[in-house]
Amino acid sequence: MSFYYRDFVGYGRKPPKVEWPNGKRLAVQVAVNYEAGGERTVVSGDEGPETFGEFPSYGAPPKRDMAIESIFEYETRVAIWRILDLFERHGFKVTFFATAKTLEANTEAAKAIVERGHEICSHGFRWIEHFTMTCEEERESIRRAIALIEKITGQRPVGWYCREPSPNTIELLVEEGGFIYDSDVYNDDLPYYVNVHGKRFLLIPYSPDVNDFHYFSNRFANADQFCQYLTDSFDYLHEESKVNGKLMSIGIHVRISGRPGRIVALDRFLNYAKKFEDVWFARRMDIAKWWLDRYQ
Repeated sequence: MSFYYRDFVGYGRKPPKVEWPNGKRLAVQVAVNYEAGGERTVVSGDEGPETFGEFPSYGAPPKRDMAIESIFEYETRVAIWRILDLFERHGFKVTFFATAKTLEANTEAAKAIVERGHEICSHGFRWIEHFTMTCEEERESIRRAIALIEKITGQRPVGWYCREPSPNTIELLVEEGGFIYDSDVYNDDLPYYVNVHGKRFLLIPYSPDVNDFHYFSNRFANADQFCQYLTDSFDYLHEESKVNGKLMSIGIHVRISGRPGRIVALDRFLNYAKKFEDVWFARRMDIAKWWLDRYQ
């Protein structure tokens, strides 16, 4: 089993004529990565701790890293409520890329996400690379993720994003049958279909650049720099959308942008973007359903 092939052409010069609901020109989608409790830890049976985060890695010896564990705990203890309150204040519904184990770590927060109308897209059973799994291991991991998310929230996820897919991921999602989209690609600005054994399956690309993960690589040293990048990306896509509808994908992480000195970037950007009447703030499932209904 291995569906993956490479496509260097895409839509090319002939993208579909895109129109969003109610005449909107630019769709803005905020994906909120929620991963604490699903990360690598010795207590979960991993060979070492998570290594990429607020503190630099020191070689990840096979021991518990109490500092890293504590940083991830901030995500479910404090940052999630700050993030939820921000979107409540702005009146926006977003998509949470949530691992099943993260939702299990704080079920009160998991239920609050659903109660406030946000989408939970499955971010896997845990926050680990799927390309390291065998096909059977990945199939079982997908099954466990669905079951646990549905048990905690009462809703079955219809979207999938596991961060580091395997060549089998898309085929396994189609085989499972309950997903309407996957976001494990970064190769386009618009949704598109792939053919998996005669079945069309929708991919909604994610963004590797409009992403707060780059605070950790010092591409963004502070909130002003991230906000500027958000605004520049928005402005350019908004201008392009005057010719044809566009999609802006934004990636944030609860433990990153949930810190007081960073959340101001997202707050300022949302205040700016919502001034434009032709912008649609949407969940990924909303984009998927709109596309599936109108673009075949």
